[in-house]
This record gives sequence, structure tokens and C-alpha cells, in this order.
Amino acid sequence: MKLWQKKEDVNQLVEAFTIGKDQELDLLLAEFDVLGSMAHTIMLESIGLLSKSELEEILRELKLIYHDIQTGSFTIEKGVEDVHSQVELMLTRKLGDTGKKIHSGRSRNDQVLLDLKLFTRKGIHDTALLCKDLFELLLTLSEQHKSTLLPGYTHLQIAMPSSFGLWFGAYAESIADDMWMLFAAFKMANKNPLGSAAGYGSSFPLNRQMTTELLGFETLNYNVVYAQMSRGKTEKNISAALSSIAATLAKMAMDVCLYVNQNFGFISFPDHLTTGSSIMPHKKNPDVFELIRAKCNKIQALPNEIALLITNLPSGYHRDLQILKESFLPAFQELKDCLTIATYMLQHIKVHENILNDPKYTYLYSVDAVNQLVLEGTPFRDAYIIIGQQIENGQFQKPENVIHTHEGSIGNLCLNEIRGLFQETFEAFHFDQMEQAVEKLVAE
Repeated sequence: MKLWQKKEDVNQLVEAFTIGKDQELDLLLAEFDVLGSMAHTIMLESIGLLSKSELEEILRELKLIYHDIQTGSFTIEKGVEDVHSQVELMLTRKLGDTGKKIHSGRSRNDQVLLDLKLFTRKGIHDTALLCKDLFELLLTLSEQHKSTLLPGYTHLQIAMPSSFGLWFGAYAESIADDMWMLFAAFKMANKNPLGSAAGYGSSFPLNRQMTTELLGFETLNYNVVYAQMSRGKTEKNISAALSSIAATLAKMAMDVCLYVNQNFGFISFPDHLTTGSSIMPHKKNPDVFELIRAKCNKIQALPNEIALLITNLPSGYHRDLQILKESFLPAFQELKDCLTIATYMLQHIKVHENILNDPKYTYLYSVDAVNQLVLEGTPFRDAYIIIGQQIENGQFQKPENVIHTHEGSIGNLCLNEIRGLFQETFEAFHFDQMEQAVEKLVAE
């Protein structure tokens, strides 16, 4: 079944090529397609295109389909082009002509736009919650290990004293910044395109504000041409937010892979969370973090991939946009998987103590020694030369204590301030608005 089919059958080779992976990927959009149809039919009844009894019949069947989707029993049948066609086919089988009426005032163009907006909105919600879990764990670890020192590096050369408090806290604050990107993505996704039809509106007196409220959107894409133009632009900007989180995870994963290495030996994990070698009995490989690094690097490529797909497309719909789903939709689950496993692994991390007792880290304290001379009255440049000569002559003695007190330093991690940054953004999402709207639509 194809919503656009007339008399002539399409060549099977052409049909297979143009459908692509839609049947597989549209299963991810199924629940959102049904939610959109619920809101659309309620609106159609309000403007006289459906009777009250027809609306009740349609909503009853849509809720049954929604239940099938939630329980995993919904499928897109062979020969059915996409999820939109499948839902309409199921309604028509049950309701006859009444089922054929639900497409009035909309096109597959605004239907898939709506599905993508609803899918993305939910994906951002789930991602934000997982970011919150990881953020809270990182702050807890930062506080727990604030007094445990480790080397800081520049150019991968030992540089200055750092701490696990700083290390964990750095990634917590990075996630707090990532949340701003995710919030901007949410604002873009949380706009209703339904009613833009094929991109030029409808001669029906559609009530777009009603569907906006029914679906819990903050607002709508007002201009119907722009609503269609937002396809691709929305995915690109949202993928940039996902990429920002992925970059944080990838960098942290790289740190873990270094720090767990025997030549560093800063951290370790229980044996059952590492993997072995087929020929080297001693191996305990950090495969989880290597895969996090690879998957998150792949996600970081997504904005560029989407940009290349949509660059130089004129306004209006183009079939090129179908290809976006193949990369964009799975990215949410990949990132959620990485966030989930990273949080799980870090719950079991073992931080090693007394790392800086090793003589090879003695020169980490050179800047502290320079600063101590400055505090005693020596000009900085002279103090720098004095300590440099001591190092060259093998006479350098490291200070007994590390005393860093300014904001964000070893002795003043500012964890409460970092928590405030995260909470400010997280609370701005107002996820409850969309959750309540969906619950009301599917309620018995």
C-alpha cells in the first residue's frame, strides 16, 4: 500500500530503491505517528471534517495500535511502504471509509516532519535524563576523590599537579555546557509542523494551535514553507548537540584508556568489566571505553554528514531528505547506550592513591616552587630561572604541600556552582508539558 498510488504500478527495482530502509526505520517512528494521528483527527472533528462518532471510532483503533507498538507486536507488512501507510491501512480495514478520512488536511511531508519532531523530543528527554545520571555520579566522584592527586599533562608531558577531584569535575562541567546545546536542540524540536501539509498549507480551515496544544508542543512552525525547510536543518542542529555530548564522552574515554594503561596506572576496573586476549593471558583490556570512543567519534561526524546531504537543496521537499533517517534516528540510541555504559563503568572505578610519590613526577611541582619564590618577593622571571637552574643541576626539591585555593582549582572545586549550572539548564526543559500531553492523548 502506498498513500500516493494511483493506477500504474511502479517498477519493482525503482520501488525497492526508493523505499530504502524506511520500513525498518519507521518502526522507530510508529508510536509518534499514532500520536500525531490522534491529535490530527481530534482537530478534524473540531472543524467538521469528522463526526463525533467517527472520531471515537478512530481514536479507539489508534489506541489499540499504540498499545501494539508499546508491546512490540506492531509490524509494517510486506508491500506497505511506510508507517504512515500501515496505520492508515489498519484503520481502513477496521473502519472502512472512516479510516480513509484521517489524511484530510495533511501530507506525508508534514506527517513525517511531525513524527521526527516527536521522536527527537522524546530522544532528547531520555538523553537529558541519562546525562543527569552521569553528571551526578561525576560530581560525587569528584567530591569523594578531591584529595587524591594525579599528574596533569600538556603535550602528553608531565606538567603540573592535578587531582581526581579536578578530573571528574571537569567532565561534569563539560556535560553542564553540553546541556545548553541540548536545550537549544529541544527548543527547535519542540515546534509543531503539522498543518503545513506538503509545504504550502491547506485550503481546509485547520486549527494548528489545537494540535500544538494536544501534542504538548511549546509553539509551532508558523510559516508552512519554513516548516518544510526545517527538515534537515533541525536534524543538523540537533545532531550538533548530540555531537557535543559525544565529544565529552569520547575525550573522557580516551583519558580512561590512558589512565588504566600499566604505564600510567592511575585507575583500574574489576576484572569482570574488562576483556582478555586470545593469546596473552595477562591482558585486561578497556574495550568498553574504546567502543565509547569509537561510537562517539562516529556521532561527531553526523552534523557534517547531514550538512552534505542538505547543502544547496532549494526550498520544498526533496527525496534526498529520506536518507537523513538512516544516520539520524539510530544516533540517539547509540549515544544513550554510551551514556548508560559509561555511568555503569564509572560506578565501579578504582582510583589509585599516592601516584605522585613516584620520583618521575617530582618536576610536576616546579611551577609551585616558582610561585613560592614569587610570594617571598622574587620577580617571576627571576624565580623561573632559579628553579630552571635547580632542575638542570639536579638540586630541585619539591614543595611539601600543594596549596591551590582559587575558584576551580585543586583546593576549591566549586562543585556546588557546577551543579547550579546544570540544574538551571535541566529545569528549563519543562519536560512535564510534553509528558502530560502524551498521557492525556493515550488515556483510556
